[in-house]
Amino acid sequence: MKFDREFFKKFDFSSEEIERYLQSALRDLHIAAKDPFVEVRFTYCYQALIKAGIALLAKTGKVKVRSVPGHHVKILEKMSEILGDKDVSVIGNAMRMKRNADLYGGGKMIGEKESVDYLKFVQKVVEKVNKIITE
Repeated sequence: MKFDREFFKKFDFSSEEIERYLQSALRDLHIAAKDPFVEVRFTYCYQALIKAGIALLAKTGKVKVRSVPGHHVKILEKMSEILGDKDVSVIGNAMRMKRNADLYGGGKMIGEKESVDYLKFVQKVVEKVNKIITE
């Protein structure tokens, strides 16, 4: 698998470092699942997805993500490739665009059903990532 040097840097992570990334994703997913506010659910859900991607890339690609414009898109693309699931990139990018509209566009309302659908999707993705990391 090839990694663009603009977005990724080779790095040899310890198993403890990878586990911390994964636990951070799981913690955010837990917050998303328990909080009654749709905005909180959505925000923590998206964060869990990105953090799971960082953990997956650390484990499988031995790469550290560079914090540069566009890096979330690249994380989602590589996650999608590694997991063999195009929906990770498509749905993840839809979430990213909604998050950006909320941050930079004066707010974008996320509905209850939409936030629950995103939560279910991210839970499945994180479960797949968890299996790969803990094998």
